[in-house]
Amino acid sequence: MSLKISYSKKTINKSSSNLVFFVNEKHNISGLKKSLSYSEFNYISDLSKSSDLKKNVFVFEMNSKKKIILISIKNNLKTSDIESLGAEFYVRINYGKNCEYFLNTDSAISKHDNFIGHFLHGMKLKSYEFKKYKTKKESRIISLQVYGNKNKPSTQTQLKFKALEEGTFYARDLVSEPGNILHPDEYTKRLNSLKKEGLKINIYDQKKLKKLGMNALLGVGMGSIRGSYLVTMEWNGAKNNSKPLAFVGKGVTFDTGGYSLKPARFMEDMTYDMAGSAAVVGLMKSLALRKAKINAVGVVGLVENMVSGVAQRPGDIVKSFSGKTIEVLNTDAEGRLVLADALTFTEKKFKPKFIVDLATLTGAIIVCLGSEYAGLFSNDDKLSKQILKAGETVEEKLWRMPLHKNYDKLMNSKNADVQNINYVGGAGSTTAAQFLQRFIINKTPWAHLDIAGMAFSKYGGALNSGGATGFGVRLLNKLIEENYE
Repeated sequence: MSLKISYSKKTINKSSSNLVFFVNEKHNISGLKKSLSYSEFNYISDLSKSSDLKKNVFVFEMNSKKKIILISIKNNLKTSDIESLGAEFYVRINYGKNCEYFLNTDSAISKHDNFIGHFLHGMKLKSYEFKKYKTKKESRIISLQVYGNKNKPSTQTQLKFKALEEGTFYARDLVSEPGNILHPDEYTKRLNSLKKEGLKINIYDQKKLKKLGMNALLGVGMGSIRGSYLVTMEWNGAKNNSKPLAFVGKGVTFDTGGYSLKPARFMEDMTYDMAGSAAVVGLMKSLALRKAKINAVGVVGLVENMVSGVAQRPGDIVKSFSGKTIEVLNTDAEGRLVLADALTFTEKKFKPKFIVDLATLTGAIIVCLGSEYAGLFSNDDKLSKQILKAGETVEEKLWRMPLHKNYDKLMNSKNADVQNINYVGGAGSTTAAQFLQRFIINKTPWAHLDIAGMAFSKYGGALNSGGATGFGVRLLNKLIEENYE
């Protein structure tokens, strides 16, 4: 199935077309008299009196070939509510054979700027499906023709939404790929192809990483026949040489846990252990497509955590890029090893204004917050407030969790500078973040987003239909829009 949205200039046959209108929350349809026939108007008026006005979408079957759909606009809708309304509308029309609908923008009486743009954005986000490996292809098309003289989003606004959708879908595509397809070697090739969007791509392979001293990252990938990489993506959209905004992502394309082996049940879900990196990639693609007027850099560490005769062992000690030594007590606490080197490298090489990292880092954050909030850890109150506000706006919610020096003792190693897991018990997500903070050497403002509960949805959410969510792309785009452009 595919959803095609276009802006119609052709004359509409009102007698046989599927028509879509907006009404207020009291379901007042008096403004639709010119758009409906006398019998249609009376029929809908009568049915509306007995309708549940708490509903948002009302479908009236006029005959076997024609529907009239009314969408209720409640008062004081937030941007996320409008997008969810678009998603709900999409669900109601996503059935049957090929269908064509005509959406009247003139009926969208709302105080919210760009109501139609956000409504259509919600539809598009909800329509995403990953069926690349289905041998029986669906050819069904839902066509939405947008018409009217008022409330249409400008061409520039349409392009911004399209860029955000493409970035989000690209992130979802990456997370949805199976581990035998999207291993680090293939992932690197796909990132290199983003040069055509205007991004500057640099790939550090194992030889370069070894020379740089990124032994924490390299240790994770030792057991795999695939390569290990660090990839940087730069977007220079500002007219000056201002410090870039930096985004770092964990890219473990498959995580067996290494010798600290995961249980077999649900291990197949570990293809999404690279969702943090996918969010960074999707964001960078969006920024390039919409020609964002900022300087930004995305950095992803790409590895595969496998078991073999040369894999890293529990008890190994490695020297990180920062110079600090790490005792690897648990090979399934691997994401923080990848991020440790990536964070220090990003801070040292790019000297950014701030660093935000994203990772499906701990199961403990799911125990704590479930699949409603991602965990936010930060050394900077201003950055935290900006991220929290952006998350509320796009409905990608976060909850700030504590960092404190008292947690450091749980990560201190007897044999090295730091150990990679807290074996005393408790505070699993906080101690992981506390570990990462040690690799922010120059006190750069930094935030860590633990998105383990948000990157993948078994049941679907408001703006996704199940599977990869692309969490983080829209959040960080909004952070940039509201504070740095």
